[in-house]
Amino acid sequence: MEYWLQGNVVGTMMSFRAAVQGGPFAISAELALQRESSAADVAAQADLFRDRVDGMQVADNPLAWVHMSALSAASLLLLNGIDPIPILTCRDRNRIGLQSDLLGLRAIGVTSLMLMRGRRVGKNHALHASTVFDVTGRELITMARDLNEDKTLGPGEPFFIGTGAKAYRARKHWAGESLLEKAEAGAQFMQTQLCFNLDLLRHWMERLVAAQVTWRYSVIVSVTPLPSAETARWVKENLLDSKIPDEVIRRLEQAADPEAEGVAICAETMQQIKEVPGISGVNILSTGSPDLAAAAIDASGLRLKSHHAPL
Repeated sequence: MEYWLQGNVVGTMMSFRAAVQGGPFAISAELALQRESSAADVAAQADLFRDRVDGMQVADNPLAWVHMSALSAASLLLLNGIDPIPILTCRDRNRIGLQSDLLGLRAIGVTSLMLMRGRRVGKNHALHASTVFDVTGRELITMARDLNEDKTLGPGEPFFIGTGAKAYRARKHWAGESLLEKAEAGAQFMQTQLCFNLDLLRHWMERLVAAQVTWRYSVIVSVTPLPSAETARWVKENLLDSKIPDEVIRRLEQAADPEAEGVAICAETMQQIKEVPGISGVNILSTGSPDLAAAAIDASGLRLKSHHAPL
């Protein structure tokens, strides 16, 4: 894949799709965005992660905290040599708005994306915003698949479509019905919630393999370098799907340098996840400090600069 740097210098970059489907182990990281984030902030993170990841994920105003749109951030990442993985949810836009964003992402050259229902805006949110949910998450996946198959749009790379998934202790004869229905709708990879519970993850992957769900999907697991025990508790209490064992919190509490311990825990977890059969890669969620995510990748030893050969 080619991209344009400032000064119109052509470069090459690794494709997230290629890494997930054919690489030894894919790594992506979430772009850290705040309300005040600028194009220069995006460029700085692109420089930090260019040799460390196969793509960068752009969240869709998580927890209804407002920042620049996923479409704008994806465009900036492309300009700076990073394969973007924007997230679109059904919370804030109706069918027309979502179709418009999909067409816009296709037009700027985005080839991978995550499509999910999203979380309802809280009753006590400061913006008092309405929740839309004009379409379901599965319908949004179908919309993207239909664009892939629409011959009237002219040339363009098809979307590599991802969706969210929850790792949990599934019953013995669980058949992955909901995930298989999303695969029928067009989903090709799934990304779990934040998960440091390796026993749970191994159990869930065994169930996915037994149900032949992994025949239809690549599986990505979410991790993050937790900078403190306080942050870990907040995540556990406010993002109820997250899986953070008490041992992780104890290690952060007892560490002389909690940030360094959080990096070490994240790196160790990434190494262990790589050994779980059926998992294609990890996505490093943002805790506000891109440097910590970069340090975790380096500490894991899973990424060498030579990995990024031109396509």
